Amino acid sequence: MPTALITGATSGIGEAAARAFVDAGWHVIGTGRRAERLEALKAELGDRFHAAVFDVRDEAARDAALDALPATFRGIDLLINNAGLALGLEPAQKASLSNWKTMIDTNVTALASITHKLLPMLVERKGAIINLSSVAATYPYPGGNVYAATKAFVRQLSLDLRADLHGTGVRVTSIEPGMAETEFTLVRTGSQETSDKLYGGMNPMTAEDIAETLLWVATLPPHLNINTLELMPVNQSWQAFAVHRE
Repeated sequence: MPTALITGATSGIGEAAARAFVDAGWHVIGTGRRAERLEALKAELGDRFHAAVFDVRDEAARDAALDALPATFRGIDLLINNAGLALGLEPAQKASLSNWKTMIDTNVTALASITHKLLPMLVERKGAIINLSSVAATYPYPGGNVYAATKAFVRQLSLDLRADLHGTGVRVTSIEPGMAETEFTLVRTGSQETSDKLYGGMNPMTAEDIAETLLWVATLPPHLNINTLELMPVNQSWQAFAVHRE
């Protein structure tokens, strides 16, 4: 029975992915800061789910949690780097430096650190890495600034890991969703009204849509790698270039 470690399993895509993988017969290690949410997920999913409570930015807490894994969860075959966040929609010249640092620490540094930690095991087990990037990695938009830059890092790291892992059998995929209605916008803006307005009437993707995509990628034949996969709801596409006229 394969084992997946899913970061950020307390809500949204990570929580939906934990359900999808357990339902498909996997063991799942779900990480997050909110112990009560992980324990509720444990109560729902049973013995195939292990709750590992830590902040991905805290390397010491992460290492302690990994060292304490029960025997049946110690062989990790798949790392899903899902934990991440967006803070603020202000233009760069008005943005909070604290918000920028938090996004870099979470979306870049912590993701790179846990990947580095697990790479030897994943190579040994010919495992896989799925990184959650975003369409923001490719398409700039006002207010995206550092959040979008962190997701571009995730995309590029995924591709460069593929180059370095050539010949090891380890698969690496960058998943790049567009508009999916989760807690994402609520966390970013602090406003349920803003979140409801953004997604209202446009039939966005759901956390479950993305989770099913993650499971599909993870269960493809081992000779097949999806390098990058961009997803959008049908009602989202592109706009023309912005032009400022004097």
